[in-house]
Amino acid sequence: MNKESIRTRVKARKSLLSPADRASAAERLFRMLEQTAAFMMADHILMYHSLPDEVSTREFLDRWHSRKRFYLPRVNGVNLEILPYDKSRLHLGAFNIEEPDGTDTADINDIELIIVPGVAFDSRGNRIGRGKGFYDRLLKDTRATTIGVAFECQMADDIEPSEHDVPVRLVITEERIYNCR
Repeated sequence: MNKESIRTRVKARKSLLSPADRASAAERLFRMLEQTAAFMMADHILMYHSLPDEVSTREFLDRWHSRKRFYLPRVNGVNLEILPYDKSRLHLGAFNIEEPDGTDTADINDIELIIVPGVAFDSRGNRIGRGKGFYDRLLKDTRATTIGVAFECQMADDIEPSEHDVPVRLVITEERIYNCR
């Protein structure tokens, strides 16, 4: 199945989730993430600010922002910049995603853990994003542990990766942790 067909199928599956189902799934998923060694050991974590159809990161950021150093991506042309997370310094940026303000960009080499969004994942860590390649360009240059987060209904059978696609090390859903390596 091609990537566009998988995107369409996953979108239909996600549309069946109620707001309560989404909130409950996000809570369970992030509780599992909190138990991973990668999360416990990381001090510098790149997150994402979720769109309405993604696993919500807002409660997780609120719960941990005083104990961990979080960063958010900001679109700059065809690449992502990394800036410190400060709830009071956000604006609607590219694609209507809340992005951080400021000029204090961080180096990808300072990030220990990256929480990666995706439209779909498979058990090998392959992901399908929204098709712009932002995360693939970012992930190709990192040594950080990469963890994809998604609803279980976003898991797909084997995704055929493109040459530029970068798989994640783990995928966490509300039901389980997929160790991809």
